[in-house]
Amino acid sequence: MLNAQDGRSKFFNYPEARPGPDIPFQNERKHSPAMRGLQLVLGALLVEWLGFIRTWLWHNAGLGDLRQIRQYLDTYEPRFDPTVIPITNQEVSTDSNDLDDVISSSRSPTEAQTETPKYYSAADYHTLYASGELTPTAVAQSILPLIRRDTSPCGEHSIAWLNSRVDVILAAASASTLRYKEDRPLSIIDGVPMAVKDEYDVEGYETCLGSRNNYTSEAAGEQSITSWSVRKLEEAGAINFGKLSMHEFGLDTSNNNPNYGTPLNPFNKRYYTGGSSGGCAYAVSTGLIPIALGSDGGGSIRIPASFCSVYGLKPSHGRISYKPGINHFDTCSVNGPLAADMGSLSAAYSIIGAPDPACPSSSLFAAPLPARLAPSPSREKTEGILGIPQAWLSRSTPAIQRLCHSLLDRLVALHNYTIIPITIPFLPEGQTAHAMTMLCHAATATPDTRNVTAANKILISVGMVTPSTDFILAQKLRQLLMQHLADLWRKHPGMIIVTPTTPCAGWHITNPAVDLKYGISDGDQTLATMEYVWLANFAGLPSLTIPAGFVRPEGVEGKGEEADDKMDGKIPVGLMGTGEWGSEDRLLQWGAEADAAGADRRSRPPIWVDVVARAREEMQRNQDESDKEGGSAVRRRK
Repeated sequence: MLNAQDGRSKFFNYPEARPGPDIPFQNERKHSPAMRGLQLVLGALLVEWLGFIRTWLWHNAGLGDLRQIRQYLDTYEPRFDPTVIPITNQEVSTDSNDLDDVISSSRSPTEAQTETPKYYSAADYHTLYASGELTPTAVAQSILPLIRRDTSPCGEHSIAWLNSRVDVILAAASASTLRYKEDRPLSIIDGVPMAVKDEYDVEGYETCLGSRNNYTSEAAGEQSITSWSVRKLEEAGAINFGKLSMHEFGLDTSNNNPNYGTPLNPFNKRYYTGGSSGGCAYAVSTGLIPIALGSDGGGSIRIPASFCSVYGLKPSHGRISYKPGINHFDTCSVNGPLAADMGSLSAAYSIIGAPDPACPSSSLFAAPLPARLAPSPSREKTEGILGIPQAWLSRSTPAIQRLCHSLLDRLVALHNYTIIPITIPFLPEGQTAHAMTMLCHAATATPDTRNVTAANKILISVGMVTPSTDFILAQKLRQLLMQHLADLWRKHPGMIIVTPTTPCAGWHITNPAVDLKYGISDGDQTLATMEYVWLANFAGLPSLTIPAGFVRPEGVEGKGEEADDKMDGKIPVGLMGTGEWGSEDRLLQWGAEADAAGADRRSRPPIWVDVVARAREEMQRNQDESDKEGGSAVRRRK
């Protein structure tokens, strides 16, 4: 396996391996008061119209603090694009997996239900379809009444969906049902239900980015506007159940959306799902779909996946094509999957990660290795390296630290991983640089804030006053961090950096009646949720979150302490691994091992939907109606 230094000649745009300054970790961030209700609305109007308030907020948020470390940045060139592309395949080798191998290595739903609480996977649906026990049509008919907004009353889970085209969904399900009947499924995900964040263009749907505005791309000639990732899943037979809720413009991590309503955390209704791909996490966590497509510019896949106890992958920067649309946050944001299990996550990634000839960066990446939906019991131990930035990790609550360390201990015992301490300089300043960069993107993409929620008026207005010199300092710091990380991988080839996904247990809704109506602006909580996730976005690294357990919620004795799976209202916690550029396949292997080691830490939320049981009932009803009609026809002939 090539290490980072040797690998420079095997990569395109690999950073120079250069250690950063030896600076002790310290985080002395200024406090930002939360704003809610009418205070938020009035404050947004003042910020929008009075420039001196915008400037004061910019400084109070610490966005000017990079000037204090300028002497360390002077010898670094600014780096605007974190894309690093492996020229040769340096992934961990795995067994090939054709369709039969995948199915034979997967458990049946019946077997799985007798073990730990389980979500239905892509492999489960495929097995049930292939056996004739279920059909994609029955699954579609069982899901649609739960998610439709255009019925009266609305579906029980419609809060997570912005729109679903019933005719298109049923037509796709009928076509998939016929393929299975004729024994010619397109792939492991043929007929599998999925849905997409309202950031993806899809033919026949509006793209609103969670806002009241229409940002749907215009088709070029006869070309479809459907995004690459959606098109690849649909070509593999997956059934798109429509557009999912998101935080407006993806600009915060709660998924609070006054425009369309806010889906609440499936485990506890007094908590947010996390965002900005919160509708995706809700839909997967409740069992409605095993795969969703989200996007991640600052943890927007991994935070909601962690808060809702599902799986989320932020791929390497530039690997997943945005075409034919554009990436409005193109120096930090990527598209990627959320899923109910590691196998489904890997399957979705292996499909959407196919190189897109129309995308300059995606076309240069090698195709992902074929997904294996269940780990081979005969695979040798890994003997890999896990890097732990302990000073940074200590920012988490004690219970979250204990949950993550105990899971790591199991990994060491089961797979011969070696844990090593690592340090990364300027982490608080790096988070500031990332935030500044994202706000500048937002201000550039949305110069007119008249039809924008109050909280985002503030964020975008603050982004508008960023001096160009400070923006350049942020990109110099990006270069410093990427070079330091390259040096770590030169010293420790194959290392995975491990932290909690977030240092806090969820995001509690302080005042539902007010916050869900007007929105919320809470800079301290936003930055807390992004404590660890931003680095992968800013440096362009692949990063994966898996469930790690639960803690007690606000309002109960022992809040914040570890909770068992029997406790009502428990709050999920995630463990995150971040790998070297282009190392998704190795990272997914680590995720499968960590997931197996912590299998007893999973639990379904109280509102989980048994789609398979509903589909079986749907098939039985259809059969009964068919039998009844057949009997009536016989009687008429007599």
